[in-house]
This record gives sequence, C-alpha cells and structure tokens, in this order.
Amino acid sequence: MDKAPEPDATQDTHLAVALAKSARQVEEALDGLLPRPHGLHGRVHEAMRYAIFAGGKRLRPFLVLHCAALYGVSEKRALRTAAAIEAVHTYSLVHDDLPCMDDDDLRRGQPTVHRAFDEATAVLAGDALLTIAFEILADPETHDSAEIRCRLVARLAQAAGSNGMIGGQMIDMQAPHRALSPDDVALLQRLKTGALFEFSCEAGAILGQAGSEEEDRMRQYAADLGLAFQIADDLLDVTGTTQRLGKTAGKDVDQGKATLVSIYGIDGARQKAAALAEDAAALLAGHGGAATLLQQLPRYIVDRDS
Repeated sequence: MDKAPEPDATQDTHLAVALAKSARQVEEALDGLLPRPHGLHGRVHEAMRYAIFAGGKRLRPFLVLHCAALYGVSEKRALRTAAAIEAVHTYSLVHDDLPCMDDDDLRRGQPTVHRAFDEATAVLAGDALLTIAFEILADPETHDSAEIRCRLVARLAQAAGSNGMIGGQMIDMQAPHRALSPDDVALLQRLKTGALFEFSCEAGAILGQAGSEEEDRMRQYAADLGLAFQIADDLLDVTGTTQRLGKTAGKDVDQGKATLVSIYGIDGARQKAAALAEDAAALLAGHGGAATLLQQLPRYIVDRDS
C-alpha cells in the first residue's frame, strides 16, 4: 500500500478556517429557524437551544454546504438543509446520552441535556429537534420544487430511521452482549454514523439536480468518510482524555462495546482509517479544485485529536 501523504499544515489551516466559517453560518441559520422560548412550553425550546448551541464540529453541515457548492446550489438552500441535518444529529446525541442509552453526563464539554434539565425534557427536546428538521426541509424556501423537497425528506427519514442511524444504535446497544465480527461492527458504524454523513453529501447533489451518478458518487465518498470518522472517534475514546474530548473518554471499553479498534488494535485501526481517507479523497478527483477542501477533510478527520 502506498504511504499516505504527510499532513500539510497550510492545508489544515485553510480547512480549519472553512470549518469554522461553515459552523458560524449554520449556527446563524439555526438561530433563526429554532423557536425562541415562549409560552408555557418554553422550557422545551430552551432545551433545544441548549443542545444545539453547545458547540461541536458541525461536520455534517460543512459537508452539505461544500457538496452543494459543487453543483451550483444557492447558499440559502444549502444552509437550510445543513440546519436540518444538524438538528437531527443533535437530537441523536441528546437521546444517546440518556440513562436508558449510554447514560452520559458530559457532551461537548458541558452537562448533557438530561442533566442540565431533566430526562423528560431531554426526550421532548430531542423529539422536537428531529421533527423541526423535516419542517425545515418541507418548506418551499428550501427548494421551489416539491419533488426535490420530498426527496430530501424521504432520504433523511431513511438515513435517520430503523434501517439507518436508529438501526445502528440498536446494534450498538446489543453489542456488549454478543460477539460481533469485523463486518458486523462495520455495519453498525455505517448505519449509526455513516447514514447521516451519506445524506449530508447526497443532499447537495439532490438540491443541484445532478443526477443519479453524482448522487452515488457522493454516497460512496460519505461512506468512506463516515467509517474513517468513526474509527478515528473510537481511537480517541481509547487514547484521548475527557478534558480534551469534551465527553467521557474510555466509555466504549468500560461498556464492553466492540469497535474496529478492539478488533484490529490501535495500529491496525489507524491504517484502516488512513486507507479509507485516501479512497474518499480519490472519489472527488473529477471535480478538480472545487473539491479541494472535501478531499482534505477525510485526512483531517483521521489526524484530529478531539
């Protein structure tokens, strides 16, 4: 196997700046789209905003914005779609942290929603974030074509549903009690993490009406990227600290969960993640300079330390 290229500090800086910019943009969009606390039910609005504006990498919105740019999609349409996927992602984190799931007290460096509020409010806030995502996508401001809006709604529902993210979470919950093969663990990660990455990349091609071949290409890029991201995340769970990660380190080991790190070891998992990053970058070579940041992103993710 060819040796992966050495990290370029200048490229990493440009990518970090672009990530920060897209995060600011989507947070501004979310601020305008999420309800402000009002009425007797204002507590759920507070919890939604607490969860959304706790920080985070905003990788999924970044993917929506930059994949959409490849196909000439307007920034407004891309931002609305990016806000929708971040709402779904955040809902999944709120529910994932609940006592009946991973029972975590820390997320993005601050108390989890059920700790800051209470369990019932956390459940409702997660439900509300999931629901508003589809409200955003269904609005004509996202796209003037009802057919395109319906496709976005359908694909996000599939990515987040029982054969996507929720299915992956189901496997993850059962993992400590059964032996999982490397293929089983790869399926778990493809569903739990990869499905939302796939939507984030595919959405740009759908918004830009680029055709099925480009949609397939973006899904494959996202599949490689998503698995590389999850391996890197699992590595950080083993090698990182709670203070650095902003969430509880060593959680997977403590809960006896199977990961590709536990199967392949730290060095083997790093090699796998690096190979996936190179595969993902190669898929976008045909887009030339317009895809430079998207090609750099998989390597950046694999090399991250938080």
